[in-house]
Order: sequence, then structure tokens, then C-alpha cells
Amino acid sequence: MKAAVLRTLAKPPRFEQFPEPIAGEGEVIVHVRAAALKPADKQMAEGSHYASSRKLPAVVGVDGVGRLEDDTRVYFGGPRPPYGAMAQHTVVSRPRCFPLPADIDDVTAAALVNPGLSAWLTLTWRARLVPGETVLILGATGVTGKLAVQIAKLLGAGRVIAAGRNEEVLSTLHELGADATLLLSKPSQALSEVFAREAGNAGFNVIIDYLWGRPTEALLSSMVRKEFAAVVSEMRLIQVGESAGPTISLPAAVLRSRALTILGTAGVPSRDVLTEAFQQVMTRAVRGELRVDIETVPLADIEDAWQHHDPRGRRLVIVL
Repeated sequence: MKAAVLRTLAKPPRFEQFPEPIAGEGEVIVHVRAAALKPADKQMAEGSHYASSRKLPAVVGVDGVGRLEDDTRVYFGGPRPPYGAMAQHTVVSRPRCFPLPADIDDVTAAALVNPGLSAWLTLTWRARLVPGETVLILGATGVTGKLAVQIAKLLGAGRVIAAGRNEEVLSTLHELGADATLLLSKPSQALSEVFAREAGNAGFNVIIDYLWGRPTEALLSSMVRKEFAAVVSEMRLIQVGESAGPTISLPAAVLRSRALTILGTAGVPSRDVLTEAFQQVMTRAVRGELRVDIETVPLADIEDAWQHHDPRGRRLVIVL
């Protein structure tokens, strides 16, 4: 079969022949139709992701859309290594396949499910967002960040502040539900002052952080209080990504002067929670309440697509 095959870490995969997968007990063969190219796919291939495998050669791609042998159309995740989603066929544990509604096409499902589920679960399962709360999204100009803006509003957030590094995309986020936007390209001190002004006395209730690095340091610096004050509400910062840097410097005064909880997104929710989130995301997508910008690329062009950077915040989808 043809596949996007990785033979060397940190090098683009190539369009090559790869052995056909054979299903074991509890597994199914998926005839792949589309697979989105995401930052996580590149991190896995670079060896920088905590779940990266060093066993090569391997097919890249952590999830996609396809059909089972019985013609059921599914979204699938977590193919068994060395098989990945960017191939004509892959092999997956049956419970990791979710039937798709007829009203959503293969390409849209491939582009939307992964970031949509991530944003939905981050806001509900991890952040426990309560209607009326204020949400700050760091990295709102990326694909997942833009969906997080939309989902926060759908879940009843009272105010959504979208912060990002792409000024062109940032200017469009009011159309997706952002109440305010913050450009993150300012110097650190000036950025801290912007965060402080936007937070006001009440602060942010929920912070979804796709960036880490310098923007997060500026945000945390803005939280330090110079006096003892009564706790008004707890802030929950959910660490999701690290596109601005893998580490930060965290002053102890931040945690002592504010009621701040920092959470990660590690772990997998129960099957029931995951299924409910999947159904919610699909329902909202079918209704047209969730939007994602897409560009399609044939599998044969994977090497060029891998090195492509789209400044407009679109999701590349590899089609077969």
C-alpha cells in the first residue's frame, strides 16, 4: 500500500510503499479517506512529543477518517504502530473508532474532530467552565484556538478574550464569538500591562493555554499582587500546547498572591465522557455552529505539505 513513511526523525515523511496491516484480536482495518496534518503529528515525527516512538520506519498520522470492512464510516484515533493514519489502510483498536453522522463529509470530519474534541474536553472536563465565566485563550489564532473561542461561547462563557500572535487571523475572531482580542507580539512588560488591564479586578476564570513560553510568562507576571487581598474567585489555567516554548519561569509570588490552579490535559476521560464530547462536537458541526478553515492535499504530495506553513490558520487535510 502507499503511505507517508517516516524513516528518519525530524525529516519529512515520504510517499512510499509500506507493508499492509493485519488486524489482531479486537482490531479493525480502516480504509483511510482523509487525515489532518496537525502540530502533534510533526512533534511525534520530530521525536519532541512525549509520546513519540523511536521505532522506524513508521507511517505518520495519529487520527483520520475512513471506512471499515463492513462499510461503516468512522473517525479513528491511535493506530497501532508502526501504522499511522496517512496511508491507504491502517489498523486500529475497535473501541477507538466512532461512527460519523451522514451530514458531515470526510474532509471536514478529519479536520474538525481532533481539535474540536480537544477544545471541548479542555473547557468542560478539565476547566469545568461555568456559564457566565470569563475565558482567556492564549493561542486563539491556531486551528484549535479558534474552535476554543467558538466552543467557549456555545458553552455559555460570559466573556471570551482571544489572544494570539497572528494579527491578520486575530482580526477575524470577533466573527467567531470573541468579545476582545489581544495581540501577543508586544514586549513582555507591555504585554503584562495589557493582560492586567483586560483582567481588571475580577481576573480571568479560565485560561486555555496553547502557547506556554514567553506569552504565559507575561500573563503570570501580570497576576502578581502587591498587597494582601481577599480571594474573589479561583483561576484555572489549563496547559495544552507549547508552540511558543516548552518551558517557563514561574515566580513563587504568582501562586502565593493569587488563587491560581495550573492543570494539564494528560490522561484520557472515560469512554462515556469521550463519546458524549464527540457527539456534541458532531452535532454542533452539523448545525454549522463550529467552523474550521481547510486546505486539502493529496497523499502523494505529503513531503511538500509537511514543510508547508499556512499563516491563515487553516488545517491541511491529506486526502486519499
